[in-house]
Amino acid sequence: MRKPGDPKRPKPAAAPAKGRVGKAKADDKKSAPPPALPHTGEITLTDVAHRAGVGESTVSRVLRNQGSVSEKTREKILKAASELHYVPNRIAGTLASARSKLVGIIIPSVANTVVPEVLAGANQVLEQAGFQPVIGVSNYCPHREEELIQSILSWRPTGLILAGLEHTERAREMLKSSGVRVVELLDIDGEGIDIVVGSSHREAGATSARHLLSHGYRRIGYVGHDITVDIRAGKRLEGFQEAMREAGLDFVDREFFPAGGSTVGGGRIGLAELLKRQPKLDAIYFSNDDLAIGGYFHCLENGISIPDELALFGYNGLEVTRLAPQPLSTIRTPRVAMGKTGATLLLAGGPSQVVDLGFEVVPGATS
Repeated sequence: MRKPGDPKRPKPAAAPAKGRVGKAKADDKKSAPPPALPHTGEITLTDVAHRAGVGESTVSRVLRNQGSVSEKTREKILKAASELHYVPNRIAGTLASARSKLVGIIIPSVANTVVPEVLAGANQVLEQAGFQPVIGVSNYCPHREEELIQSILSWRPTGLILAGLEHTERAREMLKSSGVRVVELLDIDGEGIDIVVGSSHREAGATSARHLLSHGYRRIGYVGHDITVDIRAGKRLEGFQEAMREAGLDFVDREFFPAGGSTVGGGRIGLAELLKRQPKLDAIYFSNDDLAIGGYFHCLENGISIPDELALFGYNGLEVTRLAPQPLSTIRTPRVAMGKTGATLLLAGGPSQVVDLGFEVVPGATS
């Protein structure tokens, strides 16, 4: 039964009824391929059958790896499924065309300190509306994210919530052809798929640079983690450097940590290494608050006066940065609001859109 709001799909002529049991005659070789279906939403078993020129029962047997089907027909069906980015429906046998009450949420890391606040905001909205979040962790790996997207889509969720705008091409195609709402959180610097909620990382980086430059700092260094993995940190770095170049400046030196280095301990070690090479720096821009707090600890341990000898600036506005003896100068982002807004728009059924929730400069006491 079609639910209110589901896109209408014209019924194919002489197509076998869904769920009918029995063998297709000679792998449907005797029947001419029906005309292609116009598609307006989710890719279904019917679409694959039309692309391959066979019956739905044959497609079902091939995709479930059951029954006897010629190798030529099998290859034709698998090729059609791949071209259409079809994701098998795991709930079809029990819920027919109905969607589950699940909402998939794919996060980059359980160690990321901002994720719990985003999840808290989204979960509050989903729970109140009677939906159950299903969480997957990509560990910043695009191909792992792709696998998780395919797995969650096979349960026909109401929607998917993702971190960031960068995905593999196959993941993007699966999402676009899935017929479910897609929300991308945390970033607005790029092309979204459906609903985008976040703030500009490039502008946050540029604003951080302008803050330090306005306070007279010129010999600025950078301590960050792997920007090829954390793409949003890379965007902030680009924004910071662009603002520096507008002022005729650039970083004196930079210290990068490999993947997994975005920790307090990494920031402490990273600043120590950078200062060994460049002891006359007057300010440090950190890729996030975790690293900045580590740098703060290094200064305390080594008697470096903050900000008289060295200014520190981070990103995120974590609670711990406000509780330090000298509150950290940083950028605060509305992470709970991002989760709430994203989940609300996902369930609302409105148009595709981009929502910029902005950010706030926290002057702190370290710059």
